[in-house]
Amino acid sequence: MVMEKEIDSFILYLHNVKKMSNNTEMSYRRDLNKVSTYMEGQGISDPSKITATNLNSYILYLEKNNFSKATISRNIACIKTFYHYLYRENKVAEDVSENLKAPKVEKKIPEILTTQEVIRLLEQPKGSTPKDIRDKAMLELLYATGIRVSELVSLKISDVNLQMGYIVCHDLHKERVIPFGHEARNSLIKYIESARIAMLEEKDSDILFVNCSGQPMSRQGFWKLIKYYTKKAGIDADITPHTLRHSFAAHLVENGADLRSVQEMLGHSDISTTQIYANLNHSRIREVYSKAHPRG
Repeated sequence: MVMEKEIDSFILYLHNVKKMSNNTEMSYRRDLNKVSTYMEGQGISDPSKITATNLNSYILYLEKNNFSKATISRNIACIKTFYHYLYRENKVAEDVSENLKAPKVEKKIPEILTTQEVIRLLEQPKGSTPKDIRDKAMLELLYATGIRVSELVSLKISDVNLQMGYIVCHDLHKERVIPFGHEARNSLIKYIESARIAMLEEKDSDILFVNCSGQPMSRQGFWKLIKYYTKKAGIDADITPHTLRHSFAAHLVENGADLRSVQEMLGHSDISTTQIYANLNHSRIREVYSKAHPRG
């Protein structure tokens, strides 16, 4: 089928030219396959036969089926990228996606923990087993650097500079150097010098964090780990690994860090994404004022 062939060609372009991650490629393919299935139901199997009306009809279909604004916006962005590619490659006569408008998505205020809650969480792995020592090091490093969980489990030994106190995170297009403090450093030294060696059991690996079988730690494995320690800490919030990333950023801004530095550490391409933490801080100040000021 022509649509499937063009989607395959587009994904190959994303991989070879745009150097996008596997997760991004999978997301584009999944969204475009849904478009393809819908258009097939309309009797259309060739992207060059799809009109602007057909695309608007698809967006309306998503809205009627109660897809979120964020999902619809992502689908529109995907369709636009796909048609830009087809038009540039002369596979379609015009870019029929040009006038598609994404719904306005309100930025949600991220869930963050208080400093006291973070401390309670980080204190949960108290034992001396290799697993306890590893878990402590992972939690400390995640909060100390604000990196994504995918970045955490991808770190290699060579990405860690214990002497200078920083890690190197490898994005698709650049590297980020992120400092960490003495608590994370002490936990890392303890893990690397004892627990990691025990968990590897003489296996050869350059991955920093490994599981109890000496294999690379997975995102799902860390997700379960953080849920376990959240419950153990008696924290009611629905914490995910990303909650620690949000908390890291919010606490930095709250304590006077400038937005540009926080943006750099988080790896945000646009400072408007980082701005939400400043807004969050202002909201908190207003809340404290209204509760505490005698004429608030």
